[in-house]
Amino acid sequence: MKKILYTIWQCTWGILQTLLGLIMFMLHFKSRHFVYHGAIITEWNTKSSISLGLFVFVTSEPYFAKKYEGQLSVSECSRRLLVHEYGHTIQSLILGPLYLIMIGIPSTLWGFFGAKKRKDKQVAYGSFFTEGWANSFGEWVTGEKSIGNMVLD
Repeated sequence: MKKILYTIWQCTWGILQTLLGLIMFMLHFKSRHFVYHGAIITEWNTKSSISLGLFVFVTSEPYFAKKYEGQLSVSECSRRLLVHEYGHTIQSLILGPLYLIMIGIPSTLWGFFGAKKRKDKQVAYGSFFTEGWANSFGEWVTGEKSIGNMVLD
């Protein structure tokens, strides 16, 4: 029942980002797909990950996994990233049509333009409000660990 409500809510209140996600899904139809807590996950061969309503696109090989070699496996890094990205889908449920403005744009800017600061000062990816909030929601809903305060450089 929760998954049905999740889908309905994403396809109504979160329709803007879900439609963008559907377009991305169709462009990456040949990639690996699976369902995670009601979200449609696409594993793609790019360094970045993105959440668009009902759809989540995660990198097949997290670029930060090498930094945590010996502490976390690549699959554990991937799983934590998935939990984080799933947290963004919860933000979409809450914010609906405001998601792209309040979360999507700032998150994208932090992802690209904050990279130097994060690397030079060893700042956790989750220290930015959109990302910390996504981590919290992802962990709360799934009961799994997210990227938390990991420094992703």
